[in-house]
Amino acid sequence: MKRVVLLMVMVFISVMSFAQDSSELMTQANAAVESKDFEKAIELFESVLAIPDHGQNVDNINAVLGQLRPAVAKTKASDAVDNKEYDKAIELYKAAIADYPDAGIEEQAGKIFYNEGIKGYKSEDFVEAANCFAISQVDFNYEKAEKYKSASLKKAAEALVAEGKSSIDGVSVSEGNKAELLENLAKVFFTQGYEKYQAGAATIKEATEKVNAGSITTLDDEYTSAVAEGKKSFEQAIPLLKKALEIDPNNANASKVLAACEQSL
Repeated sequence: MKRVVLLMVMVFISVMSFAQDSSELMTQANAAVESKDFEKAIELFESVLAIPDHGQNVDNINAVLGQLRPAVAKTKASDAVDNKEYDKAIELYKAAIADYPDAGIEEQAGKIFYNEGIKGYKSEDFVEAANCFAISQVDFNYEKAEKYKSASLKKAAEALVAEGKSSIDGVSVSEGNKAELLENLAKVFFTQGYEKYQAGAATIKEATEKVNAGSITTLDDEYTSAVAEGKKSFEQAIPLLKKALEIDPNNANASKVLAACEQSL
């Protein structure tokens, strides 16, 4: 009988010890939540659940963990974005979406990359902006990003031409954006070439109309100067149109305008 009593006392002391340990851990866990050390809080709450007969409210602990775990996952992914570790951020966000499908993480990820794109656009880093908008749209289905991605790639092409570049070699553009950036680059060269062609054609047309009206003749300096100026514009247009065709050989408009320039010389 004495032995049975002793065993009961030992069990009671053990249960009391477990309960005391869990209470201390709960206090530490709540303090960690208050200080926003959520990873530490998760570790402490899980330690409580691992204690036999811990005497704590399991439903409450699981409810708190249900909020803390996705919050920590989102923070880690967001930190990766801040550090420009975009591949890592995408991986972390997608893992979090899979683990916590009802936590609204996909939308948050889309917004965060969208906002990164806006920052890049405002700082005129258009390639970076387009990369972020593409991630927002393609990886996280944030539809609002699509039109801004296109606008960024157009600006990026204009900036490359302004820098004297005719290719995207050495440009840190994402694989998914390369084709559209090249397309825009060809469009910029075509537009510039076409503007030169139009200017030359307009100059010659104006002089020709004066000849037809009888106010000047084809022998007059005004006419010959106009023709020379027009041909100079055609000559300036030709290399621009050729660059457009180097990038996009199937650009029918560029081929047509190039032929017109060459025939006019």
